[in-house]
Amino acid sequence: MSKAILDGKSFKLGLFSANCSSGMAVTTVPDRWSGSWEDNLRLAQLADEVGIDFLLPIARWIGYGGETNFHEGVLDPTVWSAGLLAHTRRIAVFATVHTAFNHPIVVAKQLATVDQIGQGRAGINIVAGWNKPEYDAFGIELPDDHDERYALAQEWWDVIGKIWSTPGQFDHDGKFFHLRHVEGMPKPYEGSVPVLNAGSSRQGRDFAARNANFAFTIVGGPEDGAEIVRTVQASARDHYDRTVGVFTLGHVVCRPTRAEAEEFLHDYAGERADWEAVDNLMALQGLHAQSFTPEMLQTFRSRFAAGHGSCPLIGTPDDVADEIERFHRAGFGGMTLSFVDYISELGYFAQEVLPRLEAKGIRIPS
Repeated sequence: MSKAILDGKSFKLGLFSANCSSGMAVTTVPDRWSGSWEDNLRLAQLADEVGIDFLLPIARWIGYGGETNFHEGVLDPTVWSAGLLAHTRRIAVFATVHTAFNHPIVVAKQLATVDQIGQGRAGINIVAGWNKPEYDAFGIELPDDHDERYALAQEWWDVIGKIWSTPGQFDHDGKFFHLRHVEGMPKPYEGSVPVLNAGSSRQGRDFAARNANFAFTIVGGPEDGAEIVRTVQASARDHYDRTVGVFTLGHVVCRPTRAEAEEFLHDYAGERADWEAVDNLMALQGLHAQSFTPEMLQTFRSRFAAGHGSCPLIGTPDDVADEIERFHRAGFGGMTLSFVDYISELGYFAQEVLPRLEAKGIRIPS
């Protein structure tokens, strides 16, 4: 079963950022997502039961301020993934790992152990990093040069790959790591794990084309996304002789009527958004990340409140299913979903939207 996430048989759906307080919604509403372990365990088991394909966490160490200090409470992604894999049977669970803050020898051991727990259902989401306050917290300088961040990430991943593929010991002398007598057991359950790379810059997408099974990237919508899919897949094919899938991210408000969905969206991401946290988040994205273009940052303020800048999936079950179908037609292999309250909203999504996607031929019944 273990690498079902890689089978390419249907459009993959995952849940994003449930390990964080408030999830992806920068809001003050009292029923926003708790991010607690108890709620994450309940959510993972529900997602496993209804046929969601994977869970993907965010790695954060510092909140974004505002009334809620958005993302102040974040369960460690690697420990979180181990716990959830031990309590589920089918779903894949990724660990999000920042290359600048985690030594590759330690990560290789951790992920191999996690994959043994899940019997092949673990994955890794590689992040090169951009959030300067977190670099400051670690006492590490954030390189101004985006190429430098990805050069480190490439060597970091090369070391992990060598640990997982090499019997016995080896030495490594590179630009960033100088290692002696490295060895690594156990190996992952089936020798490696699925790789997702979260990056929307030119360098990030190239890194994904070279190394990942899936590029996980911000887009404005299916229209501009179609060109990004073509670019990433052409780069993988032409430069690295590889095949890469492309995922993007969306936030869901699905209700029986469109009016109900829009009313809820206006409430949590308008009237009761944490605008100070939204503006802090957008300022950091503009200063240190290249995930969003300047044009996106100028026009996406409401999207940041609603879902951290992700694509809106708003309306009736038919509306949401039709919008997901547009991403499928644009060439995406899957996307992540977030909700204001994952548990209370996922059941309705699974009951109403998943059958519609199956009827469209986008997904195979689980």
